[in-house]
Amino acid sequence: MNRNRIASWLSSLPSSGWLPVTLLLVATALVGPSLGGISRPLFVVGCLVTGVLAWKKDPAAHVQSAIILFAFAPFVRRLVDVSAGFDSSSIMLIGPLLFILAPLPELWRMLAARLPNPWLIFPAIILACVGYGALLSMFQGDWSNAANGAVKWASPVIYAIALQQRADARGEMVNAAASTFLVVLPLTGLYGIWQYVDPPNWDRYWMTYASITSAGYPLPYMVRVFSTMNGPASYATFTATGLLLVGFLRPGWQSLFVMSPAALGLLLSLYRTSWLTLALGILFCMVFQATRKRALTTALGIAGAAIAAILFTPFGEVITDRLESLGGGSEDGSGAERLEEFITLWNAPDSMVLGNGFTVGDVGSAGTMPIDGQIVASWNTLGIPVGLIFLTAYISVALWATSSAWRRSTREGVVLGALAFSAIVIQMPLTSIASGEVSALFWMLAAMACPIEETVALRTTLQSQQAE
Repeated sequence: MNRNRIASWLSSLPSSGWLPVTLLLVATALVGPSLGGISRPLFVVGCLVTGVLAWKKDPAAHVQSAIILFAFAPFVRRLVDVSAGFDSSSIMLIGPLLFILAPLPELWRMLAARLPNPWLIFPAIILACVGYGALLSMFQGDWSNAANGAVKWASPVIYAIALQQRADARGEMVNAAASTFLVVLPLTGLYGIWQYVDPPNWDRYWMTYASITSAGYPLPYMVRVFSTMNGPASYATFTATGLLLVGFLRPGWQSLFVMSPAALGLLLSLYRTSWLTLALGILFCMVFQATRKRALTTALGIAGAAIAAILFTPFGEVITDRLESLGGGSEDGSGAERLEEFITLWNAPDSMVLGNGFTVGDVGSAGTMPIDGQIVASWNTLGIPVGLIFLTAYISVALWATSSAWRRSTREGVVLGALAFSAIVIQMPLTSIASGEVSALFWMLAAMACPIEETVALRTTLQSQQAE
């Protein structure tokens, strides 16, 4: 029995496809600080090379490596920064985006070899809107933000197009992602707890110089945990997603092992959007027979970890205060700020009809409006007409992914549907999901939920019905 359990646990771990990325991260963390600034471009080149190697090995291995890279690249960046000086351009964070562009050279060949695929309409519309945003910045002479914004917004979409061509309805990729989170979540959770209690020097240094206002203060018990990632929102989004995948797709005892530190780290991020995302995802899974039992055990496990954190740790008061703020209504300062952003945009001289493009101000500077939620981000970046087209395409992709819960009778299909549904209802109004690592995670899962064999079959069925 013990041998079978050990074999099951080993089979659930990530495959060897993640080793090149892990070696790159470890080597940069160990040697990068002594090399200084030169380690930054070397890391970016290393990301591109390992991306090509992982894609050639297997798309599922590439997904695993991408999750690891997005989770730990910001941590490695901070180790280099504390030694070589703060890099305001954040060049090392371009590395993971180049990593997911590895399939680009063969993308046209993959598309040309396939039957017409109706799902591609929406990514194509989104990429066209991203091009419009880049042009707006270029017309303002801001070539740097035009290029940076285009890479951050377009790379995840291009990656999803490639993944969708290679995904299948059996759920190989989503199970590979769950196996990776099985390793990543305990590491990031434990580090997050350490960061909250006594933030390391590299985290303090980054918080002092970075233009981020949502991470708290670089003092013990005053950090909004961002763990190894680039902010509380990114960390909490990855953790909530990982908890759902591990909770439903991995054996129970492994899930419990992962949930404790990860759930505590998620609570210490104080990021309520991800708390709501996780809760809604579990409720969604309770509706379906394939996941109902697991939804109950997952909910009990996470609730137990939260209660234990409140009752038996020194963090209980701050977590309780944040939980109580969920019902704060008009007293919720964060909610009021989000409403104020809509009022500010509406009262702008031209009501932001055309948009600003990817030219953005420093949110750490006085008078600069923060951008919270994909609706505000689309309005500010693309203007009203193009922004509405952009949002409609995003919602269409998410709805199609949500339908996987009905199209399949498997746990994989239901969990992917739950994540997409939570993205529409919770994440889009409250956080930006079209840029960077959060967007990459959204598009990975959307592609897995809509494999090409299903979308082409749907098109064939519709054509047959029309012919009759």
